Amino acid sequence: MSDALRPAATAALADWAARVRADREQVDRCREVADPTDFYAPVVHRFHLDPRRADDDVLAVMLEHARPDEVWLDIGAGGGRYALPIALRVREVVAVEPSPAMAETLRAGMAESGIGNVRVVQSRWPMESEPPTADVSLLAHLGYDVGEIGPFLDAMEKAARRLCIAVMGESAMTTVATLFWQDVHGEPRVRLPALPELLVLLLARGRLPEVRLVDRVAPAFESVEEALAMARRQLWVREGSAKDAVLARLVRESLLERDDRFTFDRHPSKIGIVTWPPGDAIG
Repeated sequence: MSDALRPAATAALADWAARVRADREQVDRCREVADPTDFYAPVVHRFHLDPRRADDDVLAVMLEHARPDEVWLDIGAGGGRYALPIALRVREVVAVEPSPAMAETLRAGMAESGIGNVRVVQSRWPMESEPPTADVSLLAHLGYDVGEIGPFLDAMEKAARRLCIAVMGESAMTTVATLFWQDVHGEPRVRLPALPELLVLLLARGRLPEVRLVDRVAPAFESVEEALAMARRQLWVREGSAKDAVLARLVRESLLERDDRFTFDRHPSKIGIVTWPPGDAIG
């Protein structure tokens, strides 16, 4: 008999996959543009951050777990948003990243900041070859749209000797799509799995995670044009189309200007930093 308070891992995994599948089907049904060769190439500049910054609450919580003699594995390291500052506190960071543009941004950040203890591995996760092992496995804002999340987490845990860390928003980080999808595409946006679903899944898999919550900083844009470009990207709208005209109007009506930058977010939300020992099953 199913138990809503204690779902089986198979049921939780199936429901996660169903959400991701529904999202992909919706995007394919509504999109006006195809997937780019490198999805992240147009926005790599947004991931080029100061590794010595002191105003990042998510990073501050992660660094509480950093030990100078350890190796960290950053899965989906992107442009080094977390890999580079963590590298300043640990012996080595192994950064796994499939996007060529992101990997190049990461290498540029290493050179710019004089950080030499990051090893970049250009690969998807799970890796086809035997993955590197580390003391800590980190997964930051990755997994929302991963249908086969079970093998993903299995490989993450297998690679970690001491600790697993996952960073996720209370909802998937698609603010613009959520705001405008109904008005642009004529149907509600499918809700991808995020922090609440991850916690349910970990519990169903026999893990007892710890969670720290911090306030999410709303994404900000230098100009209305940059914000509109991000909106087109998240809604898969072709510039100059009828849907684009609707989207452009909504963007201009919805943007808030703060400190000479622009943002869509009106309602505060949280980001969770989730930690658990690999293989730490509960009864």
